[in-house]
Amino acid sequence: MTMTTVDLRVVEKSPAAEGVVTLTLAHPRGQRLPDWAPGAHVDLVLPGGLVRQYSLCGDRWDSRAYRVGVLREPVSRGGSVFVHDELSPGDTVSIGGPRNNFPLVPAERYLFVAGGIGITPLLPMVHQADLLGADWRLVYGGRTRRSMAFLDELARYGDRVHVCPQDEYGLLDLDHRLGEPDWGRKVYCCGPEPLLAAVENRCAQWPAGLLRTERFVPKEQSAPVRAEAFEVALARSGRAVTVRPGQSVLDAVAGAGVNVLSSCRQGTCGTCETGVVDGVPDHRDSILDDAERAAGDCMFLCVSRSRSDRLVLDL
Repeated sequence: MTMTTVDLRVVEKSPAAEGVVTLTLAHPRGQRLPDWAPGAHVDLVLPGGLVRQYSLCGDRWDSRAYRVGVLREPVSRGGSVFVHDELSPGDTVSIGGPRNNFPLVPAERYLFVAGGIGITPLLPMVHQADLLGADWRLVYGGRTRRSMAFLDELARYGDRVHVCPQDEYGLLDLDHRLGEPDWGRKVYCCGPEPLLAAVENRCAQWPAGLLRTERFVPKEQSAPVRAEAFEVALARSGRAVTVRPGQSVLDAVAGAGVNVLSSCRQGTCGTCETGVVDGVPDHRDSILDDAERAAGDCMFLCVSRSRSDRLVLDL
């Protein structure tokens, strides 16, 4: 089953930095859009069946418009090139969501670490933390100042924001910026894979829950735990299906007549999240943290598989 979408109109397209544009989207008849919270993203459905996820980076209190930032990818799969070269104000695009796999949870202190276009989900978090009067800092890295979006919006926060272009400061000094684990502080990080991997490595020995990351592309995975087929039982429908090697759980359950909403099919968007009643999932997504994986009470059917001979899903 494909996701439910709504058609929105591009009301503004503006350059935000070198290689970055923002799109402001609104309902053609001015209707209210679904509420969202910092960390949420939408699916942008483009011609040819392309679906891309973009973080909402506008004013969450504006119920009539969404804003997203789009980087022109050097090696594009077609989405960012279409947005930059073809999409114009007045055009209509389909939107799915919003959904939030990267929520801002209450904390006494926050450290936000952004790399490049990874600033987009963190921008509303900064606004929210400041509104709440929390103690927060943002460390924002990029190739050059010209390539770093929203610097004008961030300037009002003064020295809470540390802008660190690589051509001026080199790579981010994570040892200095992250320091030691602090139970009262949450660290949120989004950006390119080398930054995310470096932050995760630096925080590997920290207590669970202090670091939260979000990826725009799938994390590289090792081979599945099981090379052989396994059984999936569907608790609510009373059906059972065999998942063959190389077949996704999503496709297997669809073959049994049970359709699950899906979008990215890469384990990054969260659309196909499903509850696990029994069995041990082999998590292969790029969303869950270690504690959530250990809990084993949900999985993303597009990429994750099974460690046990049998899984029982809440379907």
